[in-house]
Amino acid sequence: MTETTERVKHPARYSNELVPVLVDILRKESSRPDAMPASLVLDPFAGTGRIHEIADLAGWGSTGVEIEPEWAAMHPATVQGNALHLPWLDGEFDAVMTSPTYGNRFADHHNANDPSQRRSYTHDIGHKLHEDNSGAMHWGPRYRDFHRDAWKESVRVLRTGGILVLNISDHIRKGERQAVTGFHIRALCHLGLDVEDIDMVSTRRMRYGANSDARPIGEYVITFRKGWHL
Repeated sequence: MTETTERVKHPARYSNELVPVLVDILRKESSRPDAMPASLVLDPFAGTGRIHEIADLAGWGSTGVEIEPEWAAMHPATVQGNALHLPWLDGEFDAVMTSPTYGNRFADHHNANDPSQRRSYTHDIGHKLHEDNSGAMHWGPRYRDFHRDAWKESVRVLRTGGILVLNISDHIRKGERQAVTGFHIRALCHLGLDVEDIDMVSTRRMRYGANSDARPIGEYVITFRKGWHL
């Protein structure tokens, strides 16, 4: 499949460094003895739809869910919908692969008071985000409550024995590292998933604005498996 010609900016697409790592995970999953003959991966936070490129390279089918219509329209295999209310029955997907928002400065929605370049979900799309779009949620209780609910839905539609692949990163706020990655690991393990693998991938990060020099140099790719005990 190919993306539509209409382009809308997005501040946090899967970086090029992550693509081969994610493709390799899906290819390895296909080689397992219990692999499905026609595997299907879901991205519940699909954004511009790069999950479809990753799935195509791995020989998988793919479906994306994106709450903002402008981003959902950028690929025909992405549907406009809400990660909190997925329109599928239990266990319909062999994998969930996604990169949720990080709760960092990309959640900003105000105009900058300094001359630095401003990138955020709100600034890139050019209007107020949907109330269930975590792109406007800074790290805090609302962010955590939202993702606990979203993960329940993702785990529900994942088949027993399938994998959930999470791309996530911590960030620096007021000089202190925010434990975003640890939160997501605990939330998914609380739902009964088991951590199978953790990779750190060196990626390009923004090097302007507050805390730019202290930002982590890479992002985590964490593979969880939905065990038969669920």
